[in-house]
Amino acid sequence: MSVITLFFTSIGLSMDACAVSISNGMCYSKYNKKDILSTAFAFGFFQAIMPLLGFLAGSLFSEAVLFLDHWIALILLSIIGGKMIIEAVKEYNCPESCLTGDKILTFKTLILQAIATSIDAFAVGIGFAVMKVNILSAVLSIGIITFITSLMGSYLGKKCGEMFKQKAEILGGAILIFIGIKIFLEHTLG
Repeated sequence: MSVITLFFTSIGLSMDACAVSISNGMCYSKYNKKDILSTAFAFGFFQAIMPLLGFLAGSLFSEAVLFLDHWIALILLSIIGGKMIIEAVKEYNCPESCLTGDKILTFKTLILQAIATSIDAFAVGIGFAVMKVNILSAVLSIGIITFITSLMGSYLGKKCGEMFKQKAEILGGAILIFIGIKIFLEHTLG
């Protein structure tokens, strides 16, 4: 695989993580520099480790993985996104809850997001095994690029969230649900 192809593959794999990072920045009122770095690291790590795991699994489990991955992503992202929308609507209807209900990105939510957005990378790793790609180069490229795009997405989302408040949280939740549906449809129809 050429360096250019690997670069664009890395960019493509990082886009879901970037979109979720934007959503996190918009939706969590207590989203600080530590959260931004944690998000970028978690997404970069999982986007890097999943192709490695896919590479190791090779084609042995490819049919089972390809049968389930889109369902897992759809369910996880829809639950997280739906919860965000419900909380935003509650706050919009009862604005005083904003004064007491500071939103914090939990470790559990972050890990679920990182796993859900990196499931495609696992499937790509299976393809890497078939194509005999240099997996170390691929893992480093995917991890670093995802870290950078997630970092930029988090900062962008934080700025948008400060400007748009609850409307940003509703949009952020909708983005997560849309990403889940997109992953599901790509695997079901493609």
